[in-house]
Amino acid sequence: MTAHVVNTHEAKSRLSELIREAEAGRDVIIARNGHPVAKIIPWPPPRPPRKSGAWTDRVEYSTDEVGPDDDVAALFEESARSDLS
Repeated sequence: MTAHVVNTHEAKSRLSELIREAEAGRDVIIARNGHPVAKIIPWPPPRPPRKSGAWTDRVEYSTDEVGPDDDVAALFEESARSDLS
């Protein structure tokens, strides 16, 4: 879909018509001295209300936690000591 580019003077004169074009899904760009400065877009439709508990029983998780790994901790300690020297 192509954009409809209008200058500011034309936009002031035809604002209602340009708003209807935007509502219909057409891009309306307002330009000043040939440079785009604004865009008229339709207001987005309202979002449906959120429902509490919508994700209940849809997400699985485990209580299995991995504790600290001694080998990894040793590598961090070694790295920290080498940075200090």
